[in-house]
Amino acid sequence: MTAKKTTTKTPAKVAAVVVDAHASKQSKSRIPLHITDTTLRDAHQSLWATRMRTKDIMGIIDAVDNAGYYSLEVWGGATFDVCLRFLRENPWERLRQIKAAAKKTPLQMLLRGQNVVGYKNYPDDVLDRFVQLACKNGVDIFRIFDALNDVRNMEQSIKSVKRYGGHAQGTISYTISAFHTVDEYVRLARNLEALEVDSIVIKDMAGILSPIGGERLVSALVKAVKVPIQVHTHATSGMGTATYVECVRAGAGAIDCAISVMSSRSSQPPVETMLAIFNETEYHANLDVECLRKICRYFEALAPKREQANMPINPIDPEILLHHIPGGMISNLRSQLADQGALDRLPEVLLELPKTRADMGYPPLVTPTSQIIGIQAVLNVLSGQRYSMVTEETRNYVRGKYGRSPAPMDKKIAKQILGSEKPITCRPADLLAPLLPTVATEIPAGMAESEEDILSYCMFPEIALDYFKWRALPTEQRPTSPADLELAKENAPAKQAAPAETPAQRFLTDTDYKELADLANRVAALQLNEFTIRRHDLTLSLKGAGVAASTSAEVIPALPSAAALAAAAPKTEAKPAAAAPAAVSGKTIDAPLNGTFYRSAGPGKPNFAEEGASVKKGEAVCIVEAMKLFNQIKAPADCKVVKFLAAHGEAVTKGQPLLVVE
Repeated sequence: MTAKKTTTKTPAKVAAVVVDAHASKQSKSRIPLHITDTTLRDAHQSLWATRMRTKDIMGIIDAVDNAGYYSLEVWGGATFDVCLRFLRENPWERLRQIKAAAKKTPLQMLLRGQNVVGYKNYPDDVLDRFVQLACKNGVDIFRIFDALNDVRNMEQSIKSVKRYGGHAQGTISYTISAFHTVDEYVRLARNLEALEVDSIVIKDMAGILSPIGGERLVSALVKAVKVPIQVHTHATSGMGTATYVECVRAGAGAIDCAISVMSSRSSQPPVETMLAIFNETEYHANLDVECLRKICRYFEALAPKREQANMPINPIDPEILLHHIPGGMISNLRSQLADQGALDRLPEVLLELPKTRADMGYPPLVTPTSQIIGIQAVLNVLSGQRYSMVTEETRNYVRGKYGRSPAPMDKKIAKQILGSEKPITCRPADLLAPLLPTVATEIPAGMAESEEDILSYCMFPEIALDYFKWRALPTEQRPTSPADLELAKENAPAKQAAPAETPAQRFLTDTDYKELADLANRVAALQLNEFTIRRHDLTLSLKGAGVAASTSAEVIPALPSAAALAAAAPKTEAKPAAAAPAAVSGKTIDAPLNGTFYRSAGPGKPNFAEEGASVKKGEAVCIVEAMKLFNQIKAPADCKVVKFLAAHGEAVTKGQPLLVVE
C-alpha cells in the first residue's frame, strides 16, 4: 500500500495524506480504508439545519480526535453563515478552538469555489485571502467544488490552497440528467487533475448515486486519473451504505461517514455500520471502537436538544430520486417554509423543483444552486404564478454570473427573467473588481476586530454587521440569539387544553333547556325507570320524573334554568379590544413573504429609491431578504414613492405594507 504525498513538508501537507487506491489494489495485505467524519459539519447541517453550537463540538472533540479518522469535516458549507446569522458565534473562533483541541486529525472544510462560503461569486483577492487565513487558523484539507461543475470557478481556489500549503481536493458534484454521463464526469476529473489537485471526491449531495452507478463511475475515474478518489453520499434514498461498498471495491480509497446518532435520513451513512461491513472484507479502517461508543452516547444525549421538530416520519425519502434536493437543503427548506407559515406546501414545492431545475439547464443541486433553484421553486408555488417573483440570485444565474449551466436554459423563461439583457460568457469573477482595498471603509469604526471579521463582512455584510453589533454589547445586555429563540419556541409547552365543559356550560339557551325538560316530562309520563340520551357529546340519564346529567363523575341533580346559569357564571372583566393597526392611506407595495426589509443592496450601497422619487414599472424599490436570498421588490407600474413604512433591517411579514406610492 502506497500513499500519495505532497512534495513539500508543511504540517498541512503531511497531515493530508490520502490513500492511493491504485497501488493499494496490488497489496496482498489488508487495504487501509480512510474515513472522513462529517458529524461536526455536514451531518448536523443535514439533520439540524446547522444548529450545532461550538460548545457542543468542544464537549466531544477530544474523543473525535482520538477515534482514528482520516480527517474531520468541521467548517465551511453553511456553518459560516449560520454561526453569524443564528448562533451569534464567530466562525473563525470556532475553527481556532477546534484546531487547538484536535492535534491528531487533519481538519477539513467545504469551500464553494469562487463562492467561498457565500451564495455569489467573490473577487479573486477575497478568495485568496480567505484561503490564506483559513489555512492559518487550522484548515488542512479543502474540498473545493462548483455548483455547476464549471472548472473556471474552481481554478483560483485550487491555486490558492496549494500556495498556502493546504491539500486541494477537487470535486465532482454528482447529479443525474441526460447531460451528466460517466464520460462527462471523466472529462471533468481530467480537467481537475490538470490543475494539480491532490485528490478528487465524488460529491453525491442528494444521495442519488446508486451502487451500480457508483461502481461504474469510480471504475472509470480510477482508469482515467492518477489521483486518489474519495466518495461522499447521503443516506436519503436508502442506497448510501451499498453505494459505499461498491465504490470502495471499485477503487475509492476514502468515504464520508457520521456517527450513528447523527447519520442516516438526509445525513451520511453510519460509521459503525460501515466498519462492521468492511471488517469482513480486505479493507481496514482501524478506528477506535471505544471512542466511537463514547461519541455516540454524547450525541444521544444532545440530539433531543438540537434536532428539528419537523423531521419526516419516514427515514427514507424515495422522492429524492425525483427532486434531487441535497441533505443540507432538505432540513433548511423545511425550516424556511415553516418560517413562511407554508410548511404544508412542501409537497407542492418538491413537485415544482424538478421543473424549475429543467428550466435552468439541469444544474446539480448543491449550494448555491440548490438554494437558488429551491427558493425559486418555493416562490413559484407561493406566488401562484411561475416566475412572477424572481430572486436577484435567480436573475444572476440566468445572466451567467454563476458560470455555465450544464444544459441550455429554457429560452422563454430566460427572456421572461432578463428581457433584452444578454448573458455573459466569460469567467464570472473576471468581471469583479478587487474588494479588499475598499471594503474596510464600509464597516463602522470599532466593529471589526480582526482581518477575519473583514472577510466575514465580505461574505455576509448585513448579517456580519448584526453580529458585530450584538458582540459589542455587554454580555448581560445581548439579546437572546435567534437560534436560542427558535429552541425556546420549539420547547415551549403546548397550551393547556380548556377544561372540559360542564353541562351547565354547554347548554346556554332557553331552547336547549326547554327541549330537555320536554324529554324529562315524557319520560316521567311513560313511567320509565331510566332513559338515556346523548346530546352535544353529553350523556343524560333520565330516571323517573327526575333528570340526572353527568360528565364523567359529575352529577347535577336537576337542570338549571338559563337565568340561573347566567347568574352563576363566573364574572370576567371585559378586555379592551386590541388596537387596530393604523390605517394606511393610498396605494401600497406589500411584502410578498416573511423576511427582512432592506432599502439598499448592502452597507455602503445607495438606496434603491428615496421618498419623493419617481420610479418606472419594474424598477427595484427595496429588498425583502428571505430564506437566505434577496428578493428585489419592484414597482408594479410607473409611480412616485410617497413614504416608506418599514425601517431598514426590520423584520416584516407577508402582506405587510412596505411603502406608499401614488
